[in-house]
Amino acid sequence: MKLWGGRFSKKTAEMADDFNASISFDSRLYRQDIQGSIAHARMLALQGIILPVEAEEIVRGLLSIQEDIEAGKLEFSVTAEDVHMNIETFLIQRIGETGKKLHTARSRNDQVALDIRLYLRSEAEIISGLLIELMTALRDLAHEHVDTVMPGYTHLQKAQPISLAHHLLAYFEMLRRDWERLKDAVKRMDYMPLGSGALAGSGFPIDREVVRQELGFEHLTRNSLDAVSDRDFVLEFMSFGAILMVHLSRLSEEIILWATDEFGFIELDDAFSTGSSIMPQKKNPDMAELVRGKTGRVYGNLMSLLTTMKGLPLAYNKDMQEDKEPLFDSVDTLKKCLAIYTPMLRSARFNVDRMYRGAARGFTNATDLADYLVTKGMAFRDSHSVVGQIVAWCLEREKSLEEMTLAEFRGFSPLIDQDIYGEIKLKACVEKRSLYGGTAPEAIKQALEEADHFLQKAAAIIAG
Repeated sequence: MKLWGGRFSKKTAEMADDFNASISFDSRLYRQDIQGSIAHARMLALQGIILPVEAEEIVRGLLSIQEDIEAGKLEFSVTAEDVHMNIETFLIQRIGETGKKLHTARSRNDQVALDIRLYLRSEAEIISGLLIELMTALRDLAHEHVDTVMPGYTHLQKAQPISLAHHLLAYFEMLRRDWERLKDAVKRMDYMPLGSGALAGSGFPIDREVVRQELGFEHLTRNSLDAVSDRDFVLEFMSFGAILMVHLSRLSEEIILWATDEFGFIELDDAFSTGSSIMPQKKNPDMAELVRGKTGRVYGNLMSLLTTMKGLPLAYNKDMQEDKEPLFDSVDTLKKCLAIYTPMLRSARFNVDRMYRGAARGFTNATDLADYLVTKGMAFRDSHSVVGQIVAWCLEREKSLEEMTLAEFRGFSPLIDQDIYGEIKLKACVEKRSLYGGTAPEAIKQALEEADHFLQKAAAIIAG
């Protein structure tokens, strides 16, 4: 008979067992479930609700169950529905009547709320470390390419020359925000829900503070109804994950474009590329494409849980069992994507010459020509118009701005003098933008110092 089957006179239909059970996916919570149960048993003994000797027997039994699960000696059962009931069933089989006392003063509702928080807290720490590794790779590459000039784009059209370091550090900033977003999300999952019972708390004289301290939570949940029905912390984590995947997908899109023959800015290492079954010349950026593709499933997981939660009355409803599969999938996907990205980036080769040539075409220095005319006394709107006419003239003649003679320049404006050639050199265009946050080497070096400081601080936080 099921552990909850006292009021039932009929066995659950086999198909209902299959449909109702969550053990096929929530079995991964066994460590957290056992950790919470051990803390709960010890607290029950401290409060005189069970005997100390009984708590010791329960703890020994739970630890032996964990050892056997990890050794592959125990098989979870669909009949026992979920990870909580499976472990409790194992415990009763193993230590007898004393095992039946473990569930005193708790419910599966507060039990699962605890398990998920413990699980996410642990996974967030791993993901935080993987994020720092990727940010470190971006920082290191930026250090190497402070003076590498490349075209910057808007609308995927060449816009102005920038440094590759500046481009890479843009993604560093995105990931910095992601790391901080995750850190904030962890703060709001750091509330201990055990003791909330099914929805109304417990009538036993339990001590929630003892459990909180043993499990290392910062706070206690403040409302038992909210504690068992809250999945905001899961939604917030999955929202963080979706935004992180936006950034990884954007970087992937650029890597994919840069790896084409048309761009030729980057060559991915063979270890992180694949070939074609029919075209022997192909070298495909499949890792970047997969990251871009997996972004959709992380989005979908967030939308799935938002939809599940949107109409649920208080407190717990079985619908909430649907939180785990999308959460687990998002966690696994984020970890895989971050883990593959760092070595893929570190092993890539950037074609510095091709980048420079790309910046030299497409009139990326046109804005500097317009700015030059402003320094000579022309209003910017007028200079914009004049330079637009110059660009049109050059396009008809297949010339670059640098290839124009001074006489040709002066045909558009007598304000243009010999010093124009120094002003529109690509290196000069980049170096002029030395304001904080700009692309000049001077600004990039300051940005790298700040990146170094952030990474040192983050590493210290992760280390504890």
